[in-house]
Amino acid sequence: MRLFVSLLFVIALCAQPPQDAPKKGGGGRAPQNLKVLKPDVNIRQVMGSFASGLGVRCDFCHVLPNYASDENPKKETARHMIVMLQEINAKFPDDKEHVTCYTCHRGATMPLTAAPAAPAPGQ
Repeated sequence: MRLFVSLLFVIALCAQPPQDAPKKGGGGRAPQNLKVLKPDVNIRQVMGSFASGLGVRCDFCHVLPNYASDENPKKETARHMIVMLQEINAKFPDDKEHVTCYTCHRGATMPLTAAPAAPAPGQ
């Protein structure tokens, strides 16, 4: 089911109409209120990975339609989690991303803190 929802999300992102190419002398509208992410980040790709990693939609962290708003406290929690991931990944010498939201969340808003119970014998 989670895979199905994630696939629907990816399909919805792909079905978006193409954006107009940036005009000379300026770029498209830059993301606002970035406190943790870098300004040159591909925001759609990053937010898509957050959404699939936690199995949520944009309004889980954002107040729509004002994505820059900080009114939702989950947005600040997300920032702390992003910093945590950046710090963990920075400790690896190969500059690769070893830990993501999905590493712990596995498509759920709350990560499991213990392994799920083993199925009963015969099931």
